[in-house]
Amino acid sequence: MHKVHIIHENREWSTPLMDALDGLDVPYEDWFLDEGTLDLSAEPPKGVFYNRMSASSHTRDHRYAPEYAAAVLSWLEGHGRRVLNPGRALQLELSKVAQYAALEAQGIRTPRTIAVVGKDGLAQAAQSMGAPFITKHNRAGKGLGVRLFQSVEELNDYVHSASFEEPIDGITLIQQYIAAPGPFITRCEFVGQEFVYAVRVDTSDGFLLCPADECQDEDATVCPATSAAKFEIIENFDEPIIEDYRRMLIANNIHVAGIENIVDAAGQRFTYDINTNTNYNPRAEHRAGISGMQAIAQLLKAELREQTLFDPG
Repeated sequence: MHKVHIIHENREWSTPLMDALDGLDVPYEDWFLDEGTLDLSAEPPKGVFYNRMSASSHTRDHRYAPEYAAAVLSWLEGHGRRVLNPGRALQLELSKVAQYAALEAQGIRTPRTIAVVGKDGLAQAAQSMGAPFITKHNRAGKGLGVRLFQSVEELNDYVHSASFEEPIDGITLIQQYIAAPGPFITRCEFVGQEFVYAVRVDTSDGFLLCPADECQDEDATVCPATSAAKFEIIENFDEPIIEDYRRMLIANNIHVAGIENIVDAAGQRFTYDINTNTNYNPRAEHRAGISGMQAIAQLLKAELREQTLFDPG
C-alpha cells in the first residue's frame, strides 16, 4: 500500500501535520529517525516521503538523527522514491554556510558572514567584521548561538567564559549586524515551491523564532513591550523577493520552507535563514484564517495520488 512517510525527530512538531493528514483520510507512517538500522540491500516501501529533519535535533538528545536521515534519504533517492525536501534540502537545513551560498547564487542578498572553526579565529574575524556584530551557529535552529556584541573585547570575554556555546559542528559564524527600524523580521512560507504567506515576527524578546507553540513559553506569544502578537501574518504581502525565493527553492529542489529576512533602515532586505523543517504558529494562522500544515497535507495528498496512479502496485 502506498503511504506518506514522515521523516522527523520531533513528534510535537509533526503532530499537527499528522492531524491534518487524518482529516484528509491520507494514509501515512511515522518515521521517527532518532536511531535505528538501515539495510541498504532492502527496497524502500512505496509511497511519498516527506523530510522534516531539524538542525536543532541535538538539543533534544537526538545527536545523530540528521546523519541517519541523510543516509535514509540517499537510500530512498537511490531507489527513485518520491522525496519532498530531499538530501539537498537537508544539507541546507544543517549549514548556514550552504544556505548563504545557495541564496547568493540566485542574487539574493545575505549579511556579510565569516565562518570560523574553533575559538582561536573568532576575535580576528570579529575585528575584520567591525562592531557591532553577531555570532550564530552554522548548524543551528531555535536561535542557537545568536548573540549581539558591541566590541571584540566583549566577544573575547564571552569566548573564554563558561557560558560560551560550542557549536555542534565546530563552526561559529561572525555576522554583520543588520539594524532594522523596528524589532521585527519577516518569514516567508512556501509549500510545493509556492508562496503561502508572510509572517511578521517580533524579536523584542530575542531570537527564539520557531513559530510552533511547543517552542514558545505560554506567555511568549505576546510581546510585553508592545502588547502585540509575536507572530502576525501580513495581509497582501507582495514583494519581489517572493519570486527570488521561488527561484532559489526550485534550483535547490526544496519543496517546503520558511525563509527569514530583515530590512534595514535604508530599505535593503537581507536574507539570513532557510528553514526546510518549517513550523507554523496556530494562533496567528487562526486569526488570518490560513493553515500551513493544511497546505502541506494537501500537497502530500496530491503527490500520493499521483504516485498511486503511476504505480498502482
